[in-house]
Amino acid sequence: MGEIQKGLKDIFKGDFLIGVALNKNQIYGKEPSSETIVQKHFNSITPENILKWEEVHPAPGRYDFEAADRFVAYGEKHGLQMIGHTLVWFLQTPEWVFKDESGKTLSREALLERIKDHIFTVMGRYKGRIQGWDVVNEAIVPEGRFRKCKWLEIIGEDYVLKAFEYARQADPDAELYYNDYNYHRDRQCESVVRLIKDLQSKGVRIDGVGIQGHWGIEYPSREEIETVINALSQLSVKLMITELDVTVLEFVEEYLNISVSSLSPEIQKKINPYVDGVPDSVLKEQAKKYAECMSIFLKHRDKFKRVTFWGIQDSQSWRHDWPVLGRTDYPSLFDRNYKPKPALEAVANIKKHRNKINNIPC
Repeated sequence: MGEIQKGLKDIFKGDFLIGVALNKNQIYGKEPSSETIVQKHFNSITPENILKWEEVHPAPGRYDFEAADRFVAYGEKHGLQMIGHTLVWFLQTPEWVFKDESGKTLSREALLERIKDHIFTVMGRYKGRIQGWDVVNEAIVPEGRFRKCKWLEIIGEDYVLKAFEYARQADPDAELYYNDYNYHRDRQCESVVRLIKDLQSKGVRIDGVGIQGHWGIEYPSREEIETVINALSQLSVKLMITELDVTVLEFVEEYLNISVSSLSPEIQKKINPYVDGVPDSVLKEQAKKYAECMSIFLKHRDKFKRVTFWGIQDSQSWRHDWPVLGRTDYPSLFDRNYKPKPALEAVANIKKHRNKINNIPC
């Protein structure tokens, strides 16, 4: 398959920004082919990991901004919108964050002060340079309640409110976002809507809500995606697809965090079927799903500010290790050799075919 002539950012100009997540190697310029792809197709970038707490603030009183500085310098050099990801999350936060010097659990007040210091230091360094921030990530679970985590346990539900307050103080001009996943499952969407409305009623300004979009060929359905969009749009904030990828593998939650190599050969073959390559027929189904998603976003383009793909090429994807460790997945628009997949052409062509949603050519 040949490369498309126009970049995605040009094809969707006037609809929404087209973003991509960059890993550390890409930020450090170790993948020249990735840089070529970024410059052609994207006008927004998000760092996969380097601004998460464990990377940028690995120890008490010690920050490591080397990679983040390179990320910002790259974005400024190429005139790209930059998103800071993420300030407060239950994962990739070191255990020391929640403890004092003697190893005891911090008080509510001490942990709030630690959040404030982190947000002011990180956002303050890039004030006026990083345009938007995922302030809080994944505070709600599909069952509709707050996620059990140290933030909730020590501070309470208002840790979300306080994080947004601190972020607004740290950079009043930056856009601040709430980001989550699985909106189509159970009561998650209605609970996020309730959370954001509650924050708004208390005077907290939230500029956007992120829909992660870690989806599969067979899920979620068109109807489920549109239901989520319509529900979130009542919040009167811009929506963003923040982490779009489409797995070709079955979601096997029963093997969560188990290494595929530890399973029997029969099970390995069933849940990790494409070790030596993925069939063209599967790539065509993936392309159809990507096209379906983009057609929905185009239909609702008045509600969306950005669509960000979570990774440039297949080998960098986090989905090789979720929910099973060590599988071989193919969720991106480009393959491991930086060659475009059918999904790229399907996405690029969707504006031509948006009136033929039920018969999307690939």
